[in-house]
Amino acid sequence: MREWDPRSASDEEIRSLVETVNHVLAADLPDDPPWQDVQVREYLAETMPGERRISWVAEDDRLPEGEGKVFGHVTLLLLGDTGVLEVIVHPELRRRGLGQQLVAVAARRAYLEGFSSIGVEAIGGTGAIGFYEALGFERDYVETRSVLSLSSVDWSALSGMAGGISTGYRVEYHPGGPPAELLEAYAQAKLEAQDDDEDDPDARPSSSDPQRLRDSLDTLHRRGLKPYIVLAIHEETGEVAGLTELVVPAQHPERADQYDTIVVRKHRGYGIDRAIKARMLFELRTAEPELREVQTWNAQHNESMLKVNAELGYQSDRDWYEYIADVAQLVHRLEPTD
Repeated sequence: MREWDPRSASDEEIRSLVETVNHVLAADLPDDPPWQDVQVREYLAETMPGERRISWVAEDDRLPEGEGKVFGHVTLLLLGDTGVLEVIVHPELRRRGLGQQLVAVAARRAYLEGFSSIGVEAIGGTGAIGFYEALGFERDYVETRSVLSLSSVDWSALSGMAGGISTGYRVEYHPGGPPAELLEAYAQAKLEAQDDDEDDPDARPSSSDPQRLRDSLDTLHRRGLKPYIVLAIHEETGEVAGLTELVVPAQHPERADQYDTIVVRKHRGYGIDRAIKARMLFELRTAEPELREVQTWNAQHNESMLKVNAELGYQSDRDWYEYIADVAQLVHRLEPTD
């Protein structure tokens, strides 16, 4: 096992990592599309200003460095006062202690960097749940993933939903991100939603000021994540009343990731959430001919958004769990004993 920088990694290492990712998907999420070796290096290397990502790989050490097979990988994203882990282990090497070694090396670095807590995401119905709970991680909250197959969409019904917004609002589509003149209003909408719903993990946007929003969009592009934005504009005031964000990853262009969907509190009840999400699907049908599915995540208590998703045709897939651990306690638990 060694610390690993995707920027300087060999092409063979990147290809081997993608192969392992696809073996993991086949074992844990067999209905998910496999990854393609497209902008994977950038996906792993690029971060927001002020954030850092550190990686380690476990590889076949019988071959020279850079030529071996990558069987395990862990990344530690350091942001704010929390570290965020992402761990993958080839299914054939699970339950042999490799995953625990990967967590240990990342937790040790987080401890040395002065971080107090470390979080990780675990997919329901997989061995990751028992693995992280056995290491002392505690469940923080739960989200449900829903998936929409575009082949099953009732486009006639969807047209009605897209046009079902109250008078006084207009819907705008912005591939690539909102225009410069709307950045401040866009960021303000996210900030107001964040203040209104601070206990709702669905309403914790990562970019709620104009400069951070610009940085976020730039980072998405560099990582190979093509953003699409649909806005609802309140015509009298010019305010951004609602927004929905989606990215199409170069690594799996058949399935898009739906990010935040937000309606500012004083503009709720006017059909905005349903209209902007429906409009997004219509635009994607033309803009992304390879696209087959869209996936989204919602907190289980967010009944209004779950209802909108069901009306659009999304099907609940499985639960995703966020876990957190105290770094010092985790390091102590994982220290080797004589």
